[in-house]
Amino acid sequence: MSEQNIHKNKETRGFQSEVKQLLHLMIHSLYSNKEIFLRELISNASDAADKLRFRALSQPDLYENNAELGVKLSFNEEAGTLTISDNGIGMTREDVIEHLGTIAKSGTKDFFAQLSDEQSKDSQLIGQFGVGFYSAFIVADAVTVNTRMAGVAADQAVRWHSTGEGDYSVEDIEKAERGTEIILHLRADEKEFLSEYRLRDIIGKYSDHIGIPVQIQTVECDEEGKETGKKWEQINKAQALWTRNKSEISDEEYQEFYKHVSHDFAEPLSWSHNRVEGTQDYTSLLYIPSKAPWDLNNRESKHGLKLYVQRVFIMDDAQQFMPSYLRFMRGLIDSNDLPLNVSREILQDNKVTQALRKACTKRALTMMDRLAKNDTEKYQTLWNEFGQVLKEGPAEDFANREKVAKLLRFSSTHTDSVEQTVSLGDYVERMKEGQDKIYFLTADSFTAAKNSPHLEQFRAKGLEVLLMHDRIDEWLMGHLPEFDGKSFQAITKADLDLSKFENEEEKEKHKETEEAFKSVIERTKSYLGERVQDVRTTFKLHDTPAVVVTGENEMGTQMAKLLAAAGHEAPEVKYILELNPEHALVIKMADEADEEVFGRWVEMLLGQAMLAERGSVEDPSQFLAAVNKLLS
Repeated sequence: MSEQNIHKNKETRGFQSEVKQLLHLMIHSLYSNKEIFLRELISNASDAADKLRFRALSQPDLYENNAELGVKLSFNEEAGTLTISDNGIGMTREDVIEHLGTIAKSGTKDFFAQLSDEQSKDSQLIGQFGVGFYSAFIVADAVTVNTRMAGVAADQAVRWHSTGEGDYSVEDIEKAERGTEIILHLRADEKEFLSEYRLRDIIGKYSDHIGIPVQIQTVECDEEGKETGKKWEQINKAQALWTRNKSEISDEEYQEFYKHVSHDFAEPLSWSHNRVEGTQDYTSLLYIPSKAPWDLNNRESKHGLKLYVQRVFIMDDAQQFMPSYLRFMRGLIDSNDLPLNVSREILQDNKVTQALRKACTKRALTMMDRLAKNDTEKYQTLWNEFGQVLKEGPAEDFANREKVAKLLRFSSTHTDSVEQTVSLGDYVERMKEGQDKIYFLTADSFTAAKNSPHLEQFRAKGLEVLLMHDRIDEWLMGHLPEFDGKSFQAITKADLDLSKFENEEEKEKHKETEEAFKSVIERTKSYLGERVQDVRTTFKLHDTPAVVVTGENEMGTQMAKLLAAAGHEAPEVKYILELNPEHALVIKMADEADEEVFGRWVEMLLGQAMLAERGSVEDPSQFLAAVNKLLS
């Protein structure tokens, strides 16, 4: 490669603190499988070629009379260097500083702060940020990058150099050829990568699917073994994997291609490769990851599929082809119906885009449904990683609400386990005879839900209740009115009626008790006044004297908390106090003739009910004073 150093405008810069941490982890902790550094660097070179091909659609001069894109590997045993070069888009000085000195992601500092020692050794760390370039330091004690952006003068090239410690240098150089050359100065114990056989093996294993030629420099010898020259030999197929026949592609090739498109280091849970011809002409290759990215819950973070048009790369993270609740899906779509000069703006309201989005969404949901039916263990992994965002689906995607609902998983009184393993289909199959509603309870935590007093009669009658303890659950249930023809019923609502599960003797007894208890209800109403919406008798309790509930159309406790947590002003929740007339404390209150002492009983029972429902009381001092006086 022709190059003349002019060593001007040289400066030394410090790495961003997150990069320092990342490099330290890689050099000292990560990767028992060191060879993946080569996969990452070749993958980056392929991306650079894709970007040049796209820009050259409108600026053909960027090819600089050389449209044959590829990656070349060479090594020097004497110098101990391995060189990976490409003739892709290249980088400017600003690009080099931004991409090789900084992890250009928000929130990385917080992410690193949360890493435990065990997590720090997790080989998926690099994939969390898509910064595979730094994997070069796994095997190299110094890295040099020479690069020139396509279309600029030879003397506007840049050299970046670092030993992977606290800083790096940047200087201007001359570079005749566009693209990027990465020189790895290998450590003394990593010389295995200075072997043609070893490099061929790694490329064949990880990079056969790359859509551009990957060549290695080989030595030509005569019959006596004397070197007569060198030549470049192509190693990979250089055919885009998704354009090949499915029957010709092995599982290993699909898995390696996933790592290429996603920059993930874990195996995918599942994938689906489809060629569609007809109204739309396109190919899709979709993957379900096995591990959530660190910023999954940030709806504003980049996500989406890689978009190709007629096998020409157009853009990363094309969000238009997947709804936000499926933002964890990875893969690509290659369309023959979109124009090659397509832009994000054109994609927004394009009919072809809408049709492709609908098809990709349907395909993704089908993949998950099959996984749920055929491999419950893998599906549980999917749910544990992505269940929170799938719960956004019923509100976001009305057309597929029933399909998404089938994929949801919850905790339940059937198992009393914090693990969310119960599907709505499972629940419906176990419903008691005569049961026409799906009962559920939302709470701050699984422990709070499991121990809620509202469950007492449900447990006694053998009625299963879904225990919802994710923050999003209250919002979810506001957009999921029914499933399989069965409506949902929050057990903390005042309209709850379990009389159909009682015999005639129980009904008659409750009617008599309620009639006899009317005067106590009226006394309690008179004492509380406007502090509650109403006071009623309830027979759904056993060990608990009182609970508070909300009206059928009133906002519940969890929704009020959700709005407050989001910074919105929530309306005041007016509760209905329900008293258990068969509980010893309520009977003691009912027998109290002294109105002042009666009021203390009311304060204590209301306070207990409020603590159980929302974790706080309106006036703690008033509550404690009543309790203390009753105890003394």
